[in-house]
Parts: sequence; structure tokens; C-alpha cells
Amino acid sequence: MSNWFPKWRPYEGSIDARPVGTNEYLPPAQTVVLGIQHAFAMFGATVLAPFLMGFDPNLAILMSGICTILFFFMTGGRVPSYLGSSFAFIGVVIAATGYAGAAGGLNANIGVAAGGIIACGILYALIGFLVMATGTRWIEKLMPPVVTGAVVMIIGLNLAPVTVKAVAGNPFNMWMALVTVLCMGMIAVFTKGLLQRLLLLIGLLISYLIYFVIANVMGWGTPINFTPIQQAAWFGVPDFHAPVFDVNAMLIIAPIAFILVAENLGHIKAVGAMTGENLDPHIGKAFVADGVATTLAGGVGAPGMTTYGENIGVMAVTRVYSTIIFVVAGVFAIFLGLSPKFGAIIHTIPTAILTGASIVVFGLITIAGAKIWIENKVDFSKNKNLMVAAVTIILGTGDFALQLGSFNLGGIGTATFAALFLNWFFSLRDPS
Repeated sequence: MSNWFPKWRPYEGSIDARPVGTNEYLPPAQTVVLGIQHAFAMFGATVLAPFLMGFDPNLAILMSGICTILFFFMTGGRVPSYLGSSFAFIGVVIAATGYAGAAGGLNANIGVAAGGIIACGILYALIGFLVMATGTRWIEKLMPPVVTGAVVMIIGLNLAPVTVKAVAGNPFNMWMALVTVLCMGMIAVFTKGLLQRLLLLIGLLISYLIYFVIANVMGWGTPINFTPIQQAAWFGVPDFHAPVFDVNAMLIIAPIAFILVAENLGHIKAVGAMTGENLDPHIGKAFVADGVATTLAGGVGAPGMTTYGENIGVMAVTRVYSTIIFVVAGVFAIFLGLSPKFGAIIHTIPTAILTGASIVVFGLITIAGAKIWIENKVDFSKNKNLMVAAVTIILGTGDFALQLGSFNLGGIGTATFAALFLNWFFSLRDPS
């Protein structure tokens, strides 16, 4: 075990001159503060994601903390990362369970979703073992930027109609949704540093306050009901949900493993570039750890896990890359997950605000796909790239749900498989 973990040493010097490395640590007080900051950085996103899928936010954040600590141990404390609920699951979970996204309330088919998430986690872990044995080159060939960009893009586009339907026909809610969008947009554009990185959380809080003033104080719209908060206990274990292994749902959800691979690969590459450390030898272990974490989360009825990009932003701002900080963040998340009062607060968020946040989140997911194309300079003068992207986007956006016997892949599943197949098929023409 002595070689599994690095030999951590205390940090010496000035952070402005040299960042804190992954195998260094700060004094306890600073470590705790920075750990809590990381937990808050993912807070807006990793709480919003399960809520949009109808999962229990308490259970989601509890498993987020447990899985972050599990990831730390499985990677030998060498990869700085926080694991949170992945947005990539939203579209496929809604498709597999028939849940009305952004509606709030518990998903009646959590068990079905959980079974699919377990299948996804197992596939993800198997990919990780394969990477440990063979390296990452085959992944990059199977999923070039034109494929990953298109697949990421359709996750956001596929959800757009569901998002808008949540407030359709209610003028007040529609206006408040746009107010929420404006609040998050102002934080994103007019602020800098850590505040900007927390645009979802801060924007959510501001729009929540505005809604309270307009609805509860001025009497317009449906007022926020705070009674459940008063009635909720401070401490309590959230309800677990047993998985149901429905083949249809598993076929729809499992392909998200490829998206998680792309997310995790990008995360590790980005952190490696920021720290100047070569983290490539740990990519396979990170995939396996994230796959096991996703499987574990699905086993109790929580959303699948992924490495969180928000935390890259926090590390960039603070210049602290110590992996020990993420253990503190995980412990703090566990503490929040064991508080029913925290869950009750989350459930007071009005549908209008959730819809506004969803518009921003799903829009950002869509643009993230386009960003992959731009950053990797995908050449759309090549007909191969043009056809892969064009077909994938329309299949996903139009929710082209392909039927295979009694199995329905759903729009996102169909588009993902189509992107992988078309890229492989058209590549046969390429010179070997």
C-alpha cells in the first residue's frame, strides 16, 4: 500500500509563485475551508441534476460524498476530483422512466433508472480495466471529437422540449423562468473568479429570493411553502431504492458510459495540464473508480457519478490541487446528505426557477458539445465529419427512438450508437 498512495508532504512556499501539488497538503484549517468550498462549487449542479430526474437530493449528495472518498482511495489519492451526479444521465433517465423533468417530486420509476445506471457503471468500469491494459488510444479512435461533441450536444437538445413544457401555459412561471436565466447569466458575465464559477448556485439563490418577494410578499404567483422545512428533522438516513433490471432501460442508459469516459478523460487531461504532472498513467484507474462509484450509486437508487468540471474552476482560482482536500469535501457532502432538513430546503425550489436553471444547464451542455468541436478544430469540410454530426444531432433532437424487437433505445441512445457506428463505418474509407 505504500506505493499505492503518494508520500504527502507539507506545502512550503507561496501559492502565487507555485501551486500546491497533488501530493502536498496545507494546514488543517485551510484544508477544511477549501474542502467545503469544493463541495459548494458542485452544489448547484449536483443537487439540480438529481432533482430534474426525480431522485432524492439527500441520497444523491450522500452518495456523492461517499463516492468521492471511494474515488480517492481507488486512485491512490493521485487524481484530484470530486464525483457528483452527472447531467449526462438526465435525458436517458427521463426517457427510460417517463418522468416529467423539472417538475419536482420523486420519480415513480427510480428502480428502473437505478438498474440502467448499474449497467452503465459496470460497462464504464470494464472500459477502465481495458484502458489499464491497453492505454487510451483506442478510445480516442472510437470517439474522436466529432463524435463526443455531437453526443454531448444532443443530450442538451433532447431535453429542451421537456424543460419548456414544465412552465407552458403559466405566464407567471414562464416569466420567472426567464428571470432565473437572467440572474445566472449576469453572474456568468459580470462577475469574475470563484463567484463566476458558482453561477448556478448564486443565480439560483438570487432568483429564489426574487421569487419569494414577488410571490410570498407581494402575493403574485404560488407562494413558497416553508412548512416542510420546519417539520423536517436535522439528521436522518435517506430512503434507499432497490434497482429494477429492465432491459429496455439498460439499453437506453448504459451507453452514457462513453460520455462519462469522455468527461473523465477531459477532466484528467485538464488537471494534468494545470499541475504540470503526468496523470495519464492513472486514467484507467480513474475510469474503474468512477465506474464502481456509479454502480454503487445506482445500487441504492442514486444518480450516476462523474468527475465535476466545476472543481477544475475552483482549483484554477485557488491554485490548490491537493487531493486531500477532496476527502474533506466528501465528508461535508455526507453530512449534508444525512440531513432531511437540507432535502426539505431543496424541495421548496419552485418549478419556475428549476425550469430557468434547466434552460441554462441544458443550453450549456449543448454548447459544451460545440466547444469540443471548436477546441479540437473538427474539419467539417470532410464529408465524414459532416455526416456523423448532422445525423447524430437530428436523431437526438428529434428523439428518434429506434425499436429493436421489444427494446426501445430512446432518442439519445439511438443517436449515440449511430454516432459510434457511422464514425467507424465511414472510417473504413480512411487509409490505414
